[in-house]
Amino acid sequence: VDKMKALRVVCVTILVLGIAVAGYALEKRNAKITSLNGPTEVKRAGQAVWSPASNGMVLGEGDALKTAEGSWALVNIDNGKIAMVELKGGSQMSIAELAGDPKSDTSKTLLDLAIGEVLIKAQKVHGESSKFEVKTPTSIVGVRGTTFNVKVEAVKE
Repeated sequence: VDKMKALRVVCVTILVLGIAVAGYALEKRNAKITSLNGPTEVKRAGQAVWSPASNGMVLGEGDALKTAEGSWALVNIDNGKIAMVELKGGSQMSIAELAGDPKSDTSKTLLDLAIGEVLIKAQKVHGESSKFEVKTPTSIVGVRGTTFNVKVEAVKE
């Protein structure tokens, strides 16, 4: 009976460690603010309040970033291996998707630009399943690796 109990404890421990390691492997993708100039705020996923952003802050899926007029922020996705994003002044962008599978070396990145302008230097994506996209209120732009600019202006009535 004690051997069965010990075996059960070992199996549960291995299962928990396996889940933890698998979760850790998927956490390797990140977006990090590498430089700021002027007032910039961040809103964490699931929160309603904006707070000041800071250099070195790590952003995750669902987080949003906005810059005041005349400000800008640089965000590196996966330490610049996927892309470098410059959020220009008066802009608001959220990280809609930041998924990856280390086993197949694929990644899916979706940035949602609500208003303003971004300059993106995207690296060549790995594999056919990898995607890098920018969503705006009127379109979705997908790239395989290039430098490009996306701008969303407010509708003037």
